[in-house]
Amino acid sequence: MSFHRVYSVAVFIVLASLDNVAISLVPPLYSPISRSLGVGEGALGVVTAVGYLVTAVAAVGWAYAGDRTDRKPVLMVGTLIWAGGTVGTVAAQGYWSFLTAQLVAAVGLGAVGSVGFSVVSDLISPRRRGLVMSLWGLSQGVGTLAGVLVASQLGGADWRRPFVVLAVLGVLAAAAYFTTADIRRGQSEPDLAAVFAAGEEYEHRISRAELPGIVARRTNVWLILQGLTAQAAFGSLVWLPRLFQARAEAQGYDEQSAIQIGGILATLFQLGGVLSVVGGLLGDRWQRRDPGGRAKVAAIGILAGVPLYVVLFFAPLSLPAPDGRSATALVFGAMFTTPSLLAAFLCALLALALTSANSPNWFALIADANPPEHRGTVYSLGNLVNGVGRAAGNGVVGAVFAALARSFPPPTNLAVGLAAFQAFFIPTGVMYWLASRTAPADIEAVHDLLRARAAAEIAGADGAGGPAAGPAPAAGPTTGSAGGTRRPRR
Repeated sequence: MSFHRVYSVAVFIVLASLDNVAISLVPPLYSPISRSLGVGEGALGVVTAVGYLVTAVAAVGWAYAGDRTDRKPVLMVGTLIWAGGTVGTVAAQGYWSFLTAQLVAAVGLGAVGSVGFSVVSDLISPRRRGLVMSLWGLSQGVGTLAGVLVASQLGGADWRRPFVVLAVLGVLAAAAYFTTADIRRGQSEPDLAAVFAAGEEYEHRISRAELPGIVARRTNVWLILQGLTAQAAFGSLVWLPRLFQARAEAQGYDEQSAIQIGGILATLFQLGGVLSVVGGLLGDRWQRRDPGGRAKVAAIGILAGVPLYVVLFFAPLSLPAPDGRSATALVFGAMFTTPSLLAAFLCALLALALTSANSPNWFALIADANPPEHRGTVYSLGNLVNGVGRAAGNGVVGAVFAALARSFPPPTNLAVGLAAFQAFFIPTGVMYWLASRTAPADIEAVHDLLRARAAAEIAGADGAGGPAAGPAPAAGPTTGSAGGTRRPRR
């Protein structure tokens, strides 16, 4: 891969992380923002919830536009919109102007993930998709953590300062698009190599008539639906800090110290997500031997992680007695000297490593099972369902904990509730297994379609340039067996 292409991949991965920085800036600053705007913190929670929904819905429209037209202008416009919304957030003097600015930013944010995914899938050959998509997914998690860090470190004295920094980064990000390689749709597909070698372009674009067929493609059905149950389980994990806080309080820590300990432990225990790179590599290797390999890696990882999560939730954590040290010093000092704490850390690391194999293989499967002009749209539909599942997991689990508290005191009610929510991973694993059965035929159908289109492009180019070429046919769209409206030759 050339340096320019590597640089372009890096730019899009960084932009994906900025997307998540923007999304995660507001929650850590609820207190100062609510005081400044004169509203309760609950009102800001509404802003965050509605913003998530708007981003997910807008992403479908952005993705369709990106699959139908040139993607670089779409990405630039989307980035400038969220940067403009961030500037509006800085200037907001009241709740309604703040809400409006955040929703404008949310509309723009929808473009970065959906259209960016389509671009990155065209930069990477099928052999390496799992690896690069693991970096793509990892960057989003890093962006979320970075957003929390930037908000907490820069926004304590002035809550507007992190948004100023983000607005500047947004403008720089839009400028960075000018320096990326010209990503041609389908350029990484071996089946289309002859088209680009001949100086031609892959001109097929999505059309509204193809949308029912996209949703009906069996592998797409499983890839989209699995997010509903997977994200319900993943969404419940935001309560991990609360579980560890309750365990610390049960061992004699005051609330403030227990909150700090819970946050540190939850952060450390989620480091296993970094090992999603391993899941991506395994998916790449298995996929070379078996067209259903990526889905099998995801299914095995999801199902194998369930018992480890249950063990983690119920395992005793023997924290050292409070001794006046900071929570950070106490946790790090005890991590490798307290067997129960070390065992819990290793259990969490392995559980997250297994379940995080889901992400890169999901990304790569969408690219494998769909022609280039469909990928952004399928990704955005899956991401919309993911958002619904995560919202359900976040919202319902709190009510479950409250109901369980009538029978089980904390932290037992939290452990029981979290363990119960891991059952949602079981249908997720089943759906990945079903995808492993349908993926080979769907992937082969995409190969057949691309090879047929490549042959038609080359034949058309030879006919147009040859001395015996007849009259040019009337201009009009043509459609392949899997859809795809073809642009008139330029």
